[in-house]
Amino acid sequence: MEEERHGKAQRSGRRRVTVNLSEGFGERLLGQLLDRAHEMPPQLIAPLIAEELQRIGGRDVSIFIQDYEQAELVPLPGRGLVVGQALPIDGSLAGDAFLRKTAVEDVQPGGVQMYLPLLDGSDEVGVLAVTLDEVGDDDRRLLRRLAGLVADLLVTKNSYTDRFFQARRRLPMSLSAEVQWALLPPLSMETPQVALAGILEPAYDVAGDSLDYALNDDILNMAVIDAMGHGLNASLLATLAVTTYRHARRQDVGLERLYSFMDRAMDEQFGPDQFVTAQMMQLHVGTGHLDWVNAGHPEPLLIRGHRVIQTLQSPGTLPIGFGGASPLVSSMQLRPGDQVLFYTDGLVEEHGLGGEQFGEARLIETVERVSPLNGGVQSLVRNLSQTLKRERGGVTTDDATLLLVEWRGGSADHLAIVDF
Repeated sequence: MEEERHGKAQRSGRRRVTVNLSEGFGERLLGQLLDRAHEMPPQLIAPLIAEELQRIGGRDVSIFIQDYEQAELVPLPGRGLVVGQALPIDGSLAGDAFLRKTAVEDVQPGGVQMYLPLLDGSDEVGVLAVTLDEVGDDDRRLLRRLAGLVADLLVTKNSYTDRFFQARRRLPMSLSAEVQWALLPPLSMETPQVALAGILEPAYDVAGDSLDYALNDDILNMAVIDAMGHGLNASLLATLAVTTYRHARRQDVGLERLYSFMDRAMDEQFGPDQFVTAQMMQLHVGTGHLDWVNAGHPEPLLIRGHRVIQTLQSPGTLPIGFGGASPLVSSMQLRPGDQVLFYTDGLVEEHGLGGEQFGEARLIETVERVSPLNGGVQSLVRNLSQTLKRERGGVTTDDATLLLVEWRGGSADHLAIVDF
């Protein structure tokens, strides 16, 4: 009876093989996978995953990772994997699992095709696809844990191989964009109290725009950077700006000192003829108190209930690198569920086919039209970016960056416990 309760019949040709999917079996399988992957070269990770899935009756295994434009899920090559066409994130079952961060099951005559999001923490790496003859609760539990381990392995191995970067590229990438992408943190983060997501355009030719963030205990630090000019020089300016921002931030200084440190470093290195505009923010995730400094960017938008209720006006501060005075810090109290959209001027100063600037009013109208259709910050940022590009007639002549943060409220001391 024990084998009947915890076993699963798996087809191998005409022969049925019983596979134990009990809790103990799952722990052993995950442990063996982790042990084998520890010193395995990156190109063998995907075949190893396919091999382990076959042990529990899985077949037709594919591993998809997100492309740089956040438009498609691209299959990784590897022995034992099904390598087909890239799948659109919008309008595919794999994309649905990716956006919703939950498994999707497609029941077919030959079995059940599972799409499982690959989540490294809250960063969305991609999707694992596998087909099984039948799916029960034991399968779902084991596959969910396996997908989490696969995501961790991909992120770890990604640090010392180019293969994953190459798979994500759908177009040639400029050297300036290469510099910027190497600088970026994960473009999404989610905790029970706060979530954020960002996107940069054009993905394969971005130069001076960048963003950064860090969650340090109760403080979420964020920055959006726009370096003057275009091409490689703009990327080098942005690199120094982000690096000095991180250096000062890691000394736990306030926004005034952080701005002054960055301003002095940029001025000493490049002089007043070269500069970066920036927004730097600190959100107290326990209380929803937001502080920010705006050094030359458009005013952020406060979104509440899918409506833009105000722009976050603040005293002007000189761009970083001018050797200016101490900045004026603005503050406000967010409500649970509030979202704040930070963006660079390339988004609203772009001219459409008719020659007219896109402008803030059309941006607000687009935000309010797109916002109710999305279930999370990453989905909203992606759809907003794609909608804005269509509204601009597909024209992107300058860098444009979006960073959306949502404060959810609550306390980190009362995190949800998942019942496995």
